[in-house]
Amino acid sequence: MRRIGLACGVGCALIVGACGTTQTTSAVHDDLRASARGIVGVSLVGARGLTDRDQDAIDDTVAGLCGARVWTRSECARHDAARGADR
Repeated sequence: MRRIGLACGVGCALIVGACGTTQTTSAVHDDLRASARGIVGVSLVGARGLTDRDQDAIDDTVAGLCGARVWTRSECARHDAARGADR
């Protein structure tokens, strides 16, 4: 019985020690950054909305946001409707 108690005590000590020394904030932050970058992309970098190419970059970004359901269906439909009116 004492061995089982000792093993449990050592196991708990190792778990508490590992939890106290492990920093998860940077990993979580990096994961969030990578996820957001994957959804939004980098198409908007340098786009000013002045040319068709700029508008395509905006549309690419909106497609990512709509696909990831960051925006609601009605918001995506409003963008599509506004884009259709521009053409």
